[in-house]
Amino acid sequence: MSAEQKARLDAVASMPDEQIDYSDAPYLPDAVWMKAAEQLPHTKKQITLRIDAEVLEFFKHTGKRYQSRMNAVLRSYVEAHKAHAK
Repeated sequence: MSAEQKARLDAVASMPDEQIDYSDAPYLPDAVWMKAAEQLPHTKKQITLRIDAEVLEFFKHTGKRYQSRMNAVLRSYVEAHKAHAK
């Protein structure tokens, strides 16, 4: 994060709620909040995994946190297959 971005975030964080412009925020009915659930972070386990070099290089070239993106792809696969298994 650049110094300019950090300064902008700090300015917003210190702003009183009354000064925040919500005019472009979409309306969310109470029913949306009734279905909301807290998402606890998933427990991660460190493993050793053999993976194709081309796959690894692809994800590494996406930048920092490439391992998190790999995990997200695997999680999407698991969720999609769980849905079909039911």
